[in-house]
Amino acid sequence: MSHQPDLAMHAGRRADSERRRTRVQDALRQAQATGSEITASSIARAAKVDRSFLYRHPDLLEQIHTAQRQTPEPSETGSGVSRASLHAELLAARHRTARQAARIHQLERKLSEHLGRQTWHDSGLGAPADIHTLNQKITYLEQQVLDIRLQLEERDQDLAAARAANRELMTRLNTAHPTA
Repeated sequence: MSHQPDLAMHAGRRADSERRRTRVQDALRQAQATGSEITASSIARAAKVDRSFLYRHPDLLEQIHTAQRQTPEPSETGSGVSRASLHAELLAARHRTARQAARIHQLERKLSEHLGRQTWHDSGLGAPADIHTLNQKITYLEQQVLDIRLQLEERDQDLAAARAANRELMTRLNTAHPTA
């Protein structure tokens, strides 16, 4: 008695499943006849079923894969692009992308090093670029300091001699004309 509703439900599910299977097979035949794209997604879309339905029915999925293998390549139908050429282009694009990524990494590293050197230099912490010229300038300036010191010593001696002569003259003047 309770088995009757279960049996009816199972029969309904089987009938629904058969209707969907038929729609999938019709969609597959239609795609083969028109030369449309044959993929699990395109057949599921055309049959108005979920792709998971195809994956739950491996025999239908195998029919789709068989039809894919039997379908002539687009180059054979005149479009000029084959699946193999598309794979080759994809592989080449992946290699090109890998090379570009490596080049970008290299350029980023060089830029980082350059900016680091520039910042180090701008901060004043780094050694100046032309040390030899600066050493020559230091030697020249040290020599100028020595020359100026010698001149200053000579002037100090001249000033001391002038003061001594001035004192002597003042002493002579004061002793020759005493102020009373």
